[in-house]
Formats: sequence, C-alpha cells, structure tokens
Amino acid sequence: MAFLKPRTAPAGTPVTVDLSARATENTVDVDGTQVHYWDYAPLVWTAATRTIVMVHGFRGDHHGLERVVELLPDHRVIMPDLPGFGSSPAFAHGEHSVVGYGAFLAGFLDSLALGTGTVLLGHSFGSIVAAHFAASHPHRVFPLVLVNPIASPALEGPKGIMTKLAVFYYWAAARLPRPLGNGLLRSWLIVHVMSVTMAKTRDPKLLAFIHGQHHAYFSDFADRDMLLESFRASVGGTVREVAAQLTLPVLLIAGAEDEIATLPTQHKLVGLLPDAELVVIDDVGHLIHYETPGPAARAIDSFLERHPAP
Repeated sequence: MAFLKPRTAPAGTPVTVDLSARATENTVDVDGTQVHYWDYAPLVWTAATRTIVMVHGFRGDHHGLERVVELLPDHRVIMPDLPGFGSSPAFAHGEHSVVGYGAFLAGFLDSLALGTGTVLLGHSFGSIVAAHFAASHPHRVFPLVLVNPIASPALEGPKGIMTKLAVFYYWAAARLPRPLGNGLLRSWLIVHVMSVTMAKTRDPKLLAFIHGQHHAYFSDFADRDMLLESFRASVGGTVREVAAQLTLPVLLIAGAEDEIATLPTQHKLVGLLPDAELVVIDDVGHLIHYETPGPAARAIDSFLERHPAP
C-alpha cells in the first residue's frame, strides 16, 4: 500500500481543462442505443501507449474524469457518457442496473474492436460496473483500475440512514408529477449541498471549479425512471461482491477522507482481491478525479508500467 500527498497548484492559478487538441466526439450504436463517447488521443504514440476505457460515476458524464485524462498524455483514453447520462440517451430496452451497464460495456468494447489489452478504469459507481464486468468477462481487459471504489453496500454502516433517505428522494421524485419531480432532482440547492458535502479542498478556485462542474453536468440525465434505477444499482452493488473473481491485477485508488467509500473498507477489499494494490491519497475524499488528479494519474502510470499489455 502506498500513500500519496497531493500537489497543490500555485496560488492564483485558475483551474481549467483543455483537451481540445486530443479529443474527438463520436457516436456508436450499442444494442440499439446511440451512445456518445469521447476519444482522447495520446500526444505521442509509443510502444508503451495503452488504450484506457474510463467509466464515470453516478449522475456524472465524461467531463468528470477529464482532469485525470489531461495528466495521462501518453495514453489513449476512450470515455462514453453512460446510457441515460450526459449526451447518451437511456437504454433502448433493459434496466439501468449493474448487469445492464455491464452488458453495455461488453457491446461498447466489441463495437470499437478494442482488444484484450485494453485497460478498464471505473470511478465510484463506475467501479462497480467495471469490476462486475471484469469478473464476468475474464481476460477481456487488462489490468483494472478502480478510483474511489465502492467496497461495501451503502445501506450498511453509519451512513445507512442517509442512503435510505436518498433512496426515498429518488423514489419520490420519480412518483411526483413530472415538473415537480424534475425540479426536485435538478434543484440548484440540492446539487450544491451534494457538491459541498463531497468536496474536501479549501482552495477557493478549485471549489469553484468543482461546484461549477456539478451544476453544469450533475443534472444532465435522460429521465427520472432511469435515474432511480441507476441510483438503486449504485447503492445496492459493490466491488466486494466479485472480489474473489477478479484474478487480473487491480489498482485501488482511495481517498483518505472518503465518507462514501471509506478507508477501512478499502483495506478490507484489497485483502479480498487475489492480485491488488492500494494507493491512498491524503487530504481528499470521494472527488479524487477533481481534487487530486495528479497523484491519481501518477499511480495509474506507475501501475501500467508494471503491468504491460499481455
């Protein structure tokens, strides 16, 4: 296990992301759903260049992980907006569940003809989807990277009551008349409270960036029903469920102050995985992708150097 200290930007430096030189937006049909995805080319192609498919978290889209992408200039990164989020419509048929998203991921990789040396990375809810996919499709990807991995059910432990309230929130929003339900789900105040609760940084410019990202993209979902389905999946599934089946090398990147994927559960999870290592980043919680992309990118680079494509 390794501990990493985040590096802070010089005072007064604005937080920006510019991937215009690397990014192209594309669409692909996956089992009847026109999925939007972004392909970030490496600055220079080399023998060590890997293709990394990234899976974002609940209520996010491809923007959320772009600070990490920016710091992986030697690799090709492909990132879809999961069906129902961002620019991608909801599934044409089927549930927005861990199984449903896993089936989508299989079709997505096949549609783009991505080989078995493809690296798979999942953040938060994306860690559940990625882990379950890797467990049910052995030898399809190599290796696996999980950022802020969900190691225990959200309904367990001291945060269980808050999770049950959140389940009621999404359920009620889906049952209210459409204008009221959508207004509740897209409430500026509620989104802001979620953002403030998760952020740990005290840097005002970084906080402004994080809140701006959440307000810009956190409410970009297809409809209330798919959001309820995917939320239930996010609080009902875990990486722990399939840990013993993950025989490929796995990198866990955890936040020391994460209140959703807590550090004690990460220590338990790494002990259940056959071939895994845990990197803990200090002074950050569940927003590693926003607050400490540098240490995360360095950990990923190091891990890929030690686990080249088969």
